[in-house]
Amino acid sequence: MATVMITGGTGLIGKALSQALGKRGHQVVLLTRQPVKNVPAWDASAPLSYALWNIRTGQFPAEVLPHTDYIIHLAGANVAKGRWTKRRKQEIVRSRTVSGALIVEVLRQHPNRVKAVIAASAIGWYGPDADERGGGTSGRSRRAGGSGPRPFVETDPAAEDFLGSTCKAWEESLAPLTTMGKRRVTLRTGIVLAREGGAFPSFAAPLRAGIAAILGGGGQMISWIHIADLCRLYVQAIEDPSMEGIYNAVAPSPVSNKTLMLALARGLRGKFFIPVHVPAFLLKIALGEMSVEVLKSCTVDAHRIRKEGFQFIFPSIEAAVNDLIVRR
Repeated sequence: MATVMITGGTGLIGKALSQALGKRGHQVVLLTRQPVKNVPAWDASAPLSYALWNIRTGQFPAEVLPHTDYIIHLAGANVAKGRWTKRRKQEIVRSRTVSGALIVEVLRQHPNRVKAVIAASAIGWYGPDADERGGGTSGRSRRAGGSGPRPFVETDPAAEDFLGSTCKAWEESLAPLTTMGKRRVTLRTGIVLAREGGAFPSFAAPLRAGIAAILGGGGQMISWIHIADLCRLYVQAIEDPSMEGIYNAVAPSPVSNKTLMLALARGLRGKFFIPVHVPAFLLKIALGEMSVEVLKSCTVDAHRIRKEGFQFIFPSIEAAVNDLIVRR
């Protein structure tokens, strides 16, 4: 059994991951700014407990470090919550970079037995597919036969847009860990599909009225992952010491927005739904700059994690949607 400290552990992924780790027999310590209801304060013998931290004041529970084997770093302001005002963008960046720098500094200053830090990042690193950039300005070749741009791989450079630069700064904040002898794993995560929150309930909401809301033209590619598979990836990153570096945390079968919405509509409504395209200009009015991400096509490759032997439980969008619908 290992003791795993999780930052951002009270969010959607953190809650699911805590359960997954507990089922594997690992002890979990959630780092949070506020006490967690029905979860005790840190106790070295408790299977699940919390400890307080605060990146604004530099507060960190250093007393837990001698008991901690792994840190999973999920903390970061929700990118999809609210319009991207100047202040909000600053919060999105700072919540990731300052928290990463704090982890590095604490590990440098305090005795610890931490073997590895497994950190979230996002496929926002890559920017849009080549076709959206005028054909190949991303430096990637097209697929054989000209059927579309080659999917992004882990060695591709960061985009120069807001999310690309944010992800770059996010990952760089933890870079000093390598020189400290800590194994470092980064999971660039796609759109997470979960019944409890995130994108899935938002996609499903219009279907209560029988409407399958296809965003823009619907052809933009979505690189997604079922939350159960994402949690299994984090568990593997802990339990497999050969895992190191950057991995795309996406399912092996990206789909278009239209394909996803129609699969969801068929699962929830059978034949009783109406596909409706939401014009891009309305999304731009409603979401502002963030609409660029909603309408962006980003095709990301899962080859490296599959090469590590990882087997997806939900490799197709149909399997993922069916599972999420059944559990509703």
